[in-house]
Amino acid sequence: MFEKEYDVIVVGGGHAGSEAAAAAANMGARTLLITMNLQNIAQMSCNPAMGGIAKGQIVREIDALGGYSGIVSDKTAIQFKMLNKSKGPAMWSPRVQSDRMRFAETWRIMLEQTQNLDFYQEMVSGILVEGDRITGVRTSLGLEVKGKTVVLTNGTFLNGLIHIGEKQFGGGRAGERAATGITKDLVDLGFDAGRMKTGTPPRVDGRSLDFSKMIVQPGDDNPEKFSYLDSTKPLKEQRPCHMTYTSTHVHELLKEGFDRSPMFNGAIQSIGPRYCPSIEDKINRFADKDRHQLFVEPEGWDTVEYYVNGFSTSLPEDVQFKALREVAGFENVKFFRPGYAIEYDYFPPTQLKHTLETKIVSGLFFAGQINGTTGYEEAASQGLMAGINAALQVQERDPFILKRNEAYIGVLVDDLITKGTEEPYRMFTSRAEYRTLLRQDNADFRLTPKSFEIGLATEERMRKMEEKKNRSKAFVQFFKETSVAPEVINPILESKDSALVTQSDKMFKLFSRPNITMEDMRTIEEVEHYVLENDLDHEVLQQTEIQVKYAGYIEKEKNNADKLNRLEGIKIPENFDYSRLKSLSYEAREKLTQIKPTTVSQASRISGVSPNDISVMLVYMGR
Repeated sequence: MFEKEYDVIVVGGGHAGSEAAAAAANMGARTLLITMNLQNIAQMSCNPAMGGIAKGQIVREIDALGGYSGIVSDKTAIQFKMLNKSKGPAMWSPRVQSDRMRFAETWRIMLEQTQNLDFYQEMVSGILVEGDRITGVRTSLGLEVKGKTVVLTNGTFLNGLIHIGEKQFGGGRAGERAATGITKDLVDLGFDAGRMKTGTPPRVDGRSLDFSKMIVQPGDDNPEKFSYLDSTKPLKEQRPCHMTYTSTHVHELLKEGFDRSPMFNGAIQSIGPRYCPSIEDKINRFADKDRHQLFVEPEGWDTVEYYVNGFSTSLPEDVQFKALREVAGFENVKFFRPGYAIEYDYFPPTQLKHTLETKIVSGLFFAGQINGTTGYEEAASQGLMAGINAALQVQERDPFILKRNEAYIGVLVDDLITKGTEEPYRMFTSRAEYRTLLRQDNADFRLTPKSFEIGLATEERMRKMEEKKNRSKAFVQFFKETSVAPEVINPILESKDSALVTQSDKMFKLFSRPNITMEDMRTIEEVEHYVLENDLDHEVLQQTEIQVKYAGYIEKEKNNADKLNRLEGIKIPENFDYSRLKSLSYEAREKLTQIKPTTVSQASRISGVSPNDISVMLVYMGR
């Protein structure tokens, strides 16, 4: 069945696997996607949404690089929101509610239309290794499939164990069996493994809910979209979400089941996501709060199934049901299925290089929850990077690595392999020290040229990005060169309680004032004429406004990034012997030997390595 050797074998068809397979195939690598159930490709295992705080920036970065997540999100969205719009643009984060069934279907169709990509449905039960080099995978039927590189994207399936109250059963998610065999092979090869936990809320029948008792949560009045391509369009219609609250009575009912909760009776000992806690964890950790928000999210355009965001739980099903019926609007609720927790194997990501290739086995890449992350977007971005680097390795080309000042994806990968994680890792804007540079609006400027260079981003993407960049640059120049008279600008300044001017001044300077917007500037005839004459779209207008208003902040952050990148340029030899540096602290010596950083900059980010340790290294290296 498998006579030929594949360039790239991707194991697992979730968000990481789907992006990995698409990237490798689109770069010309002969690629095979093996997954346990082809009907569940890119399944949204938890909430029916893409994006959010920092995650929305990641989806736009995936799109700018030529990945599929942004396109699929746009095509299957039922609601769009730009979060944090009241804050500066570094914090703006796009998010969509998705149609769960259409999302998976659209992914499947796009993958089937991708050249160089084959599919096979079966469980991979082991990997094939010769010396320190991957040579393929072994399936549960005993088939051996040869591959030059392998990308493991196993999600929550590796020895997955589902918990509902005191009941436990093996599974990768509800209704699907766990994957076995791979963990043993990896541990036998010398990999460290651990266990993590995540959970999901009940799904309920919308026909049994009383939405009149809830608060409507509509989408944006003027919705945007994720993809930079013209092939997707903003939503014209949207479905609302709703919000309601738990109460002290609901909490008391939930507490009655704590003695049967796997979270508290010792059945679950692994760590769950800190920033997405279960309802029982919230009640326990935030005992002073008498209520918690619940977001009631539709699962699609036509289905009556709803997702109860904020009520993730592994309590017994009777306790879940009894407590949820006491929530406003849920008095007559009917369950589609109860919530549950799942434990699964992961491999501490300090065992990886920046390419997401393992240090122990050459040609073997890890992406997604196997690396200890949580979230579709984090997984998809890792899959994309692993797929790109697997293809580049086969093609004997230089690896593709993004720095911390170039992308949230760069921050994510660097955090994982440099610091590791002992709890499910989730991206936040606060993790990025250069977030003013890493905005959602400029992901194409930052990443499309890099992706085009390696042959992933298309000429269409490159042309569209250059056009947007040139138009924005020209419009900024217009503001710098054009003066405005006091009698024209003062009425605008007065309406905004801003200091009036007594003589003509450059528009750029006046537009830079914090309370003056593009809408204000467009009331000036000369500006509006420029916009209409040059047919400037929303993206160009937004980009221009940000470049004008945040020019100082952007320049300052670029300078800081340049300083740090000088340390990125100082390479550390591969087999550097840290034991020779007697002035290093014991902890630094131990961590540096274990993680093997490739640059002094990466070494400086390792937990336990102090600025003094870095100085010792720089002196030793003649710097």
